[in-house]
Amino acid sequence: MARLSAQELLWKLEKGKPIPAILLLGEEPYLRDACRTQLIERFVTEASRTWAVSRYSAERDETQAAFEQAQTFPMLSPQQVVFLEDVQAIEKLGEKHRDEAVAQVGAYLEDPAPFTVLVLEATGLDQRMKLGKLLAEKTLVVDCGLGEKVEERLASATALARVMAKEEDVEFEKGAAEDLAEFVAADLMRLKTEIGKLATYAGERKLIRRQDVRAMVISEKTTTVWELADMLASRQPKKALEFLDRLLRDGEEPLPMLGAMTWMYRKLIEASELKGVANGWQAARTLGMRPEQAELALQNARKISRQRLLGGLRAFQKADDRLKRGGEDARAVMEFLVTELTAPETQAAPR
Repeated sequence: MARLSAQELLWKLEKGKPIPAILLLGEEPYLRDACRTQLIERFVTEASRTWAVSRYSAERDETQAAFEQAQTFPMLSPQQVVFLEDVQAIEKLGEKHRDEAVAQVGAYLEDPAPFTVLVLEATGLDQRMKLGKLLAEKTLVVDCGLGEKVEERLASATALARVMAKEEDVEFEKGAAEDLAEFVAADLMRLKTEIGKLATYAGERKLIRRQDVRAMVISEKTTTVWELADMLASRQPKKALEFLDRLLRDGEEPLPMLGAMTWMYRKLIEASELKGVANGWQAARTLGMRPEQAELALQNARKISRQRLLGGLRAFQKADDRLKRGGEDARAVMEFLVTELTAPETQAAPR
C-alpha cells in the first residue's frame, strides 16, 4: 500500500474510509504519539476507550495475544484499536520463531477483522526480510520519521514547529522557528515543550522572536542537561562545577539553563512515580521524552531520593528569584546552586 506522512494520515481519517491495518514506521516518538491519538479519537468514543483500546508489545512476546484480541469483538464499542508495538523485535527472533510470527501476521492481514483497526509500530524494518516486505504490501504505512539527513530533519522540525505554534495561538518571527529547531536538534518532544514555554513568555505579543529563543532555550548543540543530572545524582561537585563552567564559557545563559534544570528535576519526580516500567521505551510516552532521555531519567530517579528532588526544586526557585532580582553575579548564583545540589545530606543547606 501507499506510504503516508503523519499529516496525510489525518486527512485520510477525515474521509472516513475503513483502514484494517496500519504500520507506524519510524523512530520519532512525537509523530507516533500524534498518530495514536488521531486513530483513537477517530475510531473509539471516549467512554469506550477502557475496553476498546489495547496495547501489546512484540518485544514482550505478546504478538499472539495482540492478534487474538484483534479477532475478539470489543465490549461496549462497535470498533476497537489494537496496538502492537516493537514489531522490529520479530526480526531478531530465531529463524523458526520468526517464520511462525511472520506467518501469523500474514494470516491476519489476509482476513482482517472488520471491527478492528490493527496498528503495528516499528522504529525500523529491513525491507529485504519477509516481515518488511509483507507489511509494506499489506498495510497502510505511515512515516513517523524526520528523514536521515540533518537538513531534512531540521526542515521537517521547522515546519512542525509552526504548526505547534498555531496550536498555542502564537507565531514565529522570520528565522525563529529555524533557530528553535536547530537548538533542540529536531527533538519534537522537546520542541513542543519549548514552544509552550515560549508562548507563555511571549504573552500578549503573540510573537516568538529570535531573541526569545536565544534567551529562553538552552542549546542542545552545546550539551544535554541529562549529563548534569548524573553528576548531581551521584554527588560529584567538582565535575558538576567544571561542567557548569564549560556551559557558561560556551555562551549558555544562566536563566534558561536554570529553567532546563528545573524541568529535569520535575521529570525525575515523574519518573520516580512510574510503576511497572522497566525501560526508556516504556516510559517515553508518559514522560513526553525521547526513549534515551527517558532511560536516563529512570536511572537517575533511582539515585536521588524524593526528598532531595523536592529540595532541589526549592533551591531552583531561590536561584531563580536571585537571578531575576539582579544585583548578584549570575555565575556565583549558579555555582552556589550546583554546590548545594551536590552536597552530602548532613552538609546540605537548611531549608
